[in-house]
Amino acid sequence: MHAKAVRLTSIGGPEVIAWTDFDLKEPGAGEVLVEHTAVGLNMIDTYHRSGLYPIPIPGGLGVEAAGRVVAVGDGVTGLQVGDRVATFGPELGAYATARIYAQSALFKLPDSIADEVAAAAILKGFTVEFLVERCARVEAGWPVLVHAAAGGVGLMLVQWLKHIGATVIGTVSTPAKAEAAHAAGADHVIDYAREDVAPRVRELTSGAGVSVAFDGVGKDTWEASLGSTARRGLIVSYGNASGPVSGVALGSLAQKGSLFVTRPTLYHYYTEPAERAAGSARVWDMIASGTVKVSIGQRYALGDVAQAHRDLEARRTTGSTVLTI
Repeated sequence: MHAKAVRLTSIGGPEVIAWTDFDLKEPGAGEVLVEHTAVGLNMIDTYHRSGLYPIPIPGGLGVEAAGRVVAVGDGVTGLQVGDRVATFGPELGAYATARIYAQSALFKLPDSIADEVAAAAILKGFTVEFLVERCARVEAGWPVLVHAAAGGVGLMLVQWLKHIGATVIGTVSTPAKAEAAHAAGADHVIDYAREDVAPRVRELTSGAGVSVAFDGVGKDTWEASLGSTARRGLIVSYGNASGPVSGVALGSLAQKGSLFVTRPTLYHYYTEPAERAAGSARVWDMIASGTVKVSIGQRYALGDVAQAHRDLEARRTTGSTVLTI
């Protein structure tokens, strides 16, 4: 099968994204050939491209895609030609029209989940599932803070947290994003361009602070997370949209109330077959039932992925982004 894919020969800005044409061979033992129908865009893709998260060069880019099985290799069980599947990596190379995968990297899609929804939601939805239910273990009644509440992960976090009964405070950068966060169910939304986050959080929680702060922004929001989290509360730092958090003085955790901090990675929570099966089933059920609605805020042709990166890094996107083929 003929295919096109992004091939990075250097790290840098969106301008380093380049395309190559090649022919895919038949899948080998334990492998599956998938023709992509939709590809997801994620902030982690920009980290890989820029070198914030080091990757092998030359190499591929992108971790999230959905498509149709067109061939299977020897020893593949549970998948057959025509099945719809999705992946969230961890191996790079999803920015492609077709690709050969190890069977273990694929999740079979239920009929209730459309390809575009899967491409927009598999990485973000699985991230939200493990963050809320297995990392922070949020309980009903807890006040929680969600930074970037109108982003792809943020909107899903708000909906998931409201479903389990948390009180959600979201932060956003524009009035339009505030509307999106409110529509997703946020109880309170703070426009950080207009007011300081931590004092407002304290005001909204009668001085106590939040039980958990979900922070996918990183450097720019670290101090706000510290100042917003309640005594013995938890900061879940799961992303670096503004750059990595570095040089953390552990004494500051004591000064702010004996806080806990974790820097979790999705793949550490989706390693064992049993946890992969349980986590994915939970996510597909939440989406299929309408409890979590996947907001596809924008679509780009796969060939326009460089512009998609520019818009994502400039925070001009809302919700999830899908690259169409």
